Amino acid sequence: MKISYNWLKEYIDVNLEPVETARLLTDTGLEVEGIETVESVKGGLAGIVVGEVVEKYQHPNADRLSVTKVDIGAGELLQIVCGAPNVDKGQKVPVATIGTTLYSGEESFKIKKGKIRGEVSEGMICAEDELGLGKGRDGIMVLDTNAPAGQKGSDYFQLESDTIFEIGLTPNRSDAMSHIGVARDLYAGMKQNGMVTSFNIPTLKDAKTSEKLNIEIEIKDLNACPRYAGLTIKNIKVQDSPDWIQKKLIAIGITPINNIVDITNYVLHETGQPLHAFDSKAIKGNKVVVQQLADKTTFTTLDEFERQLSSEDLMICNGNNEAMCLAGVFGGLDSGVSEKTTEIFLESAYFHPVSVRKTAKRHGLNTDASFRFERGVDPNNVLYAIKRAAELIQEICQGSTVSKITEIYPTAINEKELFLNFEKADRLIGQKIERKIIASILTDLEIKILIQDEAGMKISIPTYRVDVTREEDVIEEILRIYGYNNIAIPEQLRSSISYINKPDVEGLQNLVSDLLSNNGYNECINNSLTKSSFSEMMDELNQKEQVILLNPLSQDLDSMRQSMLFSGLENIAYNKNRKSNDLKMYEFGKTYAIKEDGKYEEKRKFILLATGRKNGESWNTKSEDKDFFWMKEQVEHVLNRLGLTNYKGSNSSLSYLVDGYNLKSKKNSIVEFGYVQKKLLNAFNIKSDVLYAEFDWDFIIKSCVKPKTSYKEISKFPIVKRDLALLIDENIAFSTLKSIAKQTESKLLKNVHLFDVYQGEKLPKGKKSYALSFLIEDEEKTLTDKQIDKVMNNLILAFKEKANAEVRM
Repeated sequence: MKISYNWLKEYIDVNLEPVETARLLTDTGLEVEGIETVESVKGGLAGIVVGEVVEKYQHPNADRLSVTKVDIGAGELLQIVCGAPNVDKGQKVPVATIGTTLYSGEESFKIKKGKIRGEVSEGMICAEDELGLGKGRDGIMVLDTNAPAGQKGSDYFQLESDTIFEIGLTPNRSDAMSHIGVARDLYAGMKQNGMVTSFNIPTLKDAKTSEKLNIEIEIKDLNACPRYAGLTIKNIKVQDSPDWIQKKLIAIGITPINNIVDITNYVLHETGQPLHAFDSKAIKGNKVVVQQLADKTTFTTLDEFERQLSSEDLMICNGNNEAMCLAGVFGGLDSGVSEKTTEIFLESAYFHPVSVRKTAKRHGLNTDASFRFERGVDPNNVLYAIKRAAELIQEICQGSTVSKITEIYPTAINEKELFLNFEKADRLIGQKIERKIIASILTDLEIKILIQDEAGMKISIPTYRVDVTREEDVIEEILRIYGYNNIAIPEQLRSSISYINKPDVEGLQNLVSDLLSNNGYNECINNSLTKSSFSEMMDELNQKEQVILLNPLSQDLDSMRQSMLFSGLENIAYNKNRKSNDLKMYEFGKTYAIKEDGKYEEKRKFILLATGRKNGESWNTKSEDKDFFWMKEQVEHVLNRLGLTNYKGSNSSLSYLVDGYNLKSKKNSIVEFGYVQKKLLNAFNIKSDVLYAEFDWDFIIKSCVKPKTSYKEISKFPIVKRDLALLIDENIAFSTLKSIAKQTESKLLKNVHLFDVYQGEKLPKGKKSYALSFLIEDEEKTLTDKQIDKVMNNLILAFKEKANAEVRM
């Protein structure tokens, strides 16, 4: 939320430097995330000076150009070629001197000395739009004849600079969603820090009303709209707002539209109360009805987008039950204020936060009005805001006739009363605060003290503080204004020995994280909320098991994830779109589902994602892409680090994996990995192969104990390497042969490697050739040829009997 410092100063006496003000606001709980200096005119009119045209004559080579001599107070006259038809001798004009930069939107150009049709030109006489001071382009801007030549343009036009605070407002602080709300906190903070200041909000003059409201108001849903007020203003003239309103709105990022709309926006950002102005001619039947309409009723909003309404959307309708506005969210195209409008109906209301929130999310709208209504505005600020706007409209828009306010407010929303126990406050704060200071802080925050004694005080909470409902909330208010930094640090540090669960889940996770991060992986932390439509992309996901949110933040975050793959692919796509193509990522997280008995189920998962080359570009390294066997190696590294070695592999049945492989232990799947299906990659616009591995982290936690690091001496005796080529059935995997070899020679056989695979016409149908190497070692003595031959013969015999293998010569 953007807050203008100049605007704040209209309600509070403050002369602090912006940085100091930002620090004070942050200390009171309104965290200032950024400070920006803005100028009412881009560039601040640097290089623009007042000039006097002392001579003018026709350009000798151009009928529509004039040559002028201009005095800018520098002693010598400047010769400037000008094409404006209204330039004349004796005028005072704004002159852009050589080197000046002029701006037009995001574009800019620099004034240079040059020749125009053969005549030297040493600057530029400017029009309003060229300076950013207006839209006029009929000719140059003519200044007051009393303006001294040479005066800076910034001084002549009295340009103001402003400081804009970007406040990261927490959702509970709806009271601070306005300049008056922020000024109130700043006032309390300044007084607590011993600064002399005052806090004043604009006082309203007695409105001159001449007639009753001729528009009837009816509310059909008092739960969704507990309070509604309206008035009419006639004989208005819709045009541009005065500069002082436009400057304030532009400073906080609001684009001025016209005086009526700008005034409602001004009052919104001043008081925090949204308003809406209707063209009275659109209110057919002279009646405003606050109600819901039939499901799938069409309604065109101000952005010219036709929307289908829900039967739960609260609408502002006319007497013919035609929609004019999404209540508290967005106005309608047909009822908005235009240049032809001469009479308006001004609305100020309190809508229930839940009703507005659901409507805004349902239609994907996020407006300044809905932002405030969703979080809860002050129901008792409705009349002040509408009176304030009516007063400004009378002054600015020439509104001559204002009706009396008609209001529907059957059940008043009163201030909440609480008792603050001093002893409890001292205990929660951590030290005793003087009772006078507590009373002063609460009074500065407009919290009324009804009764006070030694035990505590009975207080009344203003309705603008929708988040202060408990005694603890009041204590928090005291503490944030008193200052967290003013609470003394205890002299004693008390702690207790924490119990570590076994197995140590965090320890195992850190073990794997260290392994992967040290090998070039990046950890991802994704939101557990995701798109419900993702479930349609994967056969294994059941939409009936999906956990759908009742009140989603957006359409893209409307369900809990059933798989971690989709968020991982979003990470891949995001990085590849930014030219980062060689990626290795991992993530720990949970998936969610609804079981058949209606209970929710959470499963802990751990995933690996990779794409691109194994190694970066290098002059002496061949560039190879990551493949299935590279991923298999990564998976085995993780399992070995966790001490899990007793597993068997088989092909995976997962539909979204190509060449998928499944490692199991005791019939439980530990991990499944392979290439991600092309259809899924296309959905995320990923053009390269992506490797994916998903670990069952719950099972791993139950199955392993944090392994201890061990070591042994390097053997003094040599390792012998022998090779063997086998002709085997094509359905036999290397893992089968490796297992046979290990079982046959468990003592002397140290390892088995597959270094060549051949399938072709020279082999019998249904057969393939594997070339294996065997590492044989005796750690106690040197092996003899006889012992080595015996090991190899045992292996050959075992391969023939258990795998129907033949030795190829």
